[in-house]
Amino acid sequence: MDKNLKYKPVRGAHILMIVNPVSGRIGGEHTADKLEAWLKENGAAVDRFETTETENGSGYTAKLAENDYARVVVLGGDGTVLHTVHLLHDRQVPILPINFGRLGFLANADTDGVVPLVAEALAGDLRAERRSILSIEVVCEGEHDPYGEANGAGEGAVWDRPDVNAKPSAATPPSVRRPGETEGAPWTPVPGRFGVNGRGLSGARQFFALNEAAITRGAMGRIIELTLNVSGVDVARMRGDGLVVSTATGSTAYALSAGGPLVSPGFKGMIAVPLAPHTLRSRAVVTDASDVIEVGFDDTDEFREATLFVDGDIVPFDAPLRKIYVQCAPFDVTLLRADGASFYERISKDFFGE
Repeated sequence: MDKNLKYKPVRGAHILMIVNPVSGRIGGEHTADKLEAWLKENGAAVDRFETTETENGSGYTAKLAENDYARVVVLGGDGTVLHTVHLLHDRQVPILPINFGRLGFLANADTDGVVPLVAEALAGDLRAERRSILSIEVVCEGEHDPYGEANGAGEGAVWDRPDVNAKPSAATPPSVRRPGETEGAPWTPVPGRFGVNGRGLSGARQFFALNEAAITRGAMGRIIELTLNVSGVDVARMRGDGLVVSTATGSTAYALSAGGPLVSPGFKGMIAVPLAPHTLRSRAVVTDASDVIEVGFDDTDEFREATLFVDGDIVPFDAPLRKIYVQCAPFDVTLLRADGASFYERISKDFFGE
């Protein structure tokens, strides 16, 4: 969390507005119109898109690619915030979320009006929270596994944990230690382990999540069997409804419903929470920021049907899931906060009714 982050004044700034027209706010479109007019009157350049446009593949992608935005203003609920994070990908632009929806744990309340809130953000008077996000890489049946034998690591290779004392910008790619190498031996890095600027690995499909990756049972409704491996260590083989891997931000969402802990947003690691496990001994696992979570699936069709959700959106695949690799992405998301309430004050009010 960077409390001293300052921004340029309105004039000359290029602002991206993402508006959810069906957020539930009465008069929301009119409020968005007033904000856009105010920004332009004060010398800002504004690109405005509605979520219906960004969801159906309209020309917003070219705009995002060709413009260097100073700020992103989101008018919607928490779902719209998640949608915006996906749109921006690895573009590290500060996001000002303003609650126009029903759920607003991530978004700010505009008690004094939208325009004053945006003016504060542009003046640098709001608190900046840096939130870690997940990088999720998927290998389906019949596809090349960049981390498997074909990558030259060989059977029985394990993940080497990067230097946890390195600077956050150096989310150092884990390496692979070949069988027979001693702990002091040099490491051979896996090419493109984290991808380049969010492009992912050759042959692996990559997604990013601010809240969580949820691996759940499929359409047949049968339990699934999966293996949980953390940085080369086989932690558990489990049967149940699946597994949620969340960030600290996502600890107040699906992971909480599954029995996971409430975690301060400053925490940079991951939380893995089993979904309805068919055992009395299954527990949530909290990892370090440098760890890699590997989820594998049973080879038999009976326990293999699984579905992946990224921040609540289903991800369709044309083949059964084989491996899912989850780790902290090498970049953060910056959310601008207006209220002075701490995380613990907010959870006390929202979850404990105090």
